[in-house]
Amino acid sequence: MMRIAIIQHCPVFNDLSACIDRALSLTRKAASEGSDLVVFGECWFSGYPAWLDYAPEAGLWNHEATKEIYADMHANCLSVGSDEMSQLLQLSQQLDLAIGFGFNEVVREQPGHGSIFNSFGLISDGELVIHHRKLMPTFTEKLLYAIGDGAGLKSHLIGGAQVGGLICWEHWMPLTRQALHNTGEEVHLALWPKVHEMHQIASRQYAFEGRCFVIAVGQLLSIQDLPESLEYKSEHELLLNGGSCVIGPDGKYIIEPVFNREEILLAEIDLRAIKKEQMTLDVSGHYQRPDVFDFKVNQSRK
Repeated sequence: MMRIAIIQHCPVFNDLSACIDRALSLTRKAASEGSDLVVFGECWFSGYPAWLDYAPEAGLWNHEATKEIYADMHANCLSVGSDEMSQLLQLSQQLDLAIGFGFNEVVREQPGHGSIFNSFGLISDGELVIHHRKLMPTFTEKLLYAIGDGAGLKSHLIGGAQVGGLICWEHWMPLTRQALHNTGEEVHLALWPKVHEMHQIASRQYAFEGRCFVIAVGQLLSIQDLPESLEYKSEHELLLNGGSCVIGPDGKYIIEPVFNREEILLAEIDLRAIKKEQMTLDVSGHYQRPDVFDFKVNQSRK
């Protein structure tokens, strides 16, 4: 058995220090409920750049307002090896739990490096055991993010289960999915800005295909949280409205999607269910056919 907590809460947009404080508080609360693994959504540190999709002028060339927001975003990115990351590592060790999270990442040990990565981290026993950078930024995200690499396409043993994760539209990249399946992944963290209908479909398909549990994680963000320097067009006050859920290895919901409210969702999963479902389908076992297909993954860090 494994007890997992989804943190479906608003981040503190473009404020890394406040975002860390909020994460520490929410993680402690989840730990008090007996959680083994706590998960935050895509780019939770320090906020998914939803303004890209709601500000018509965001993509204009040399637009001053966009450049100002990018500079603020860069200043509030989370870096591996930073004091802020150390706080998360220490908390993991103190509470004896794992933390999965999405973050806007910059490489501060390389002076002058201006690129931001859309990244996923998994902390266990006070160490960053998985550090994955999104392979391909999605559509408007290409304005902000550099492309990632295969170094983080792996899973790690936590509480008796192999745990891995992917970010957003990576769930529609067939070879990326297969790379994770081949690691023996049993609990998959699917990080999204919000888990709307198509994201639900992708998450359920991943669970059925991989015969694994999928923890689909969304978050909340209102139009009031976004930078004031751009003008936004939206019929809804809540731009990111959650949708977090838990899906079993048969593709069925264990926890139905929760929308429009902040909540810590708690799920207890029975890992034995994986073996039951692998009897009929195992895409890294008897359904793989290595005599027909030759599959290789470059896992070097760029």
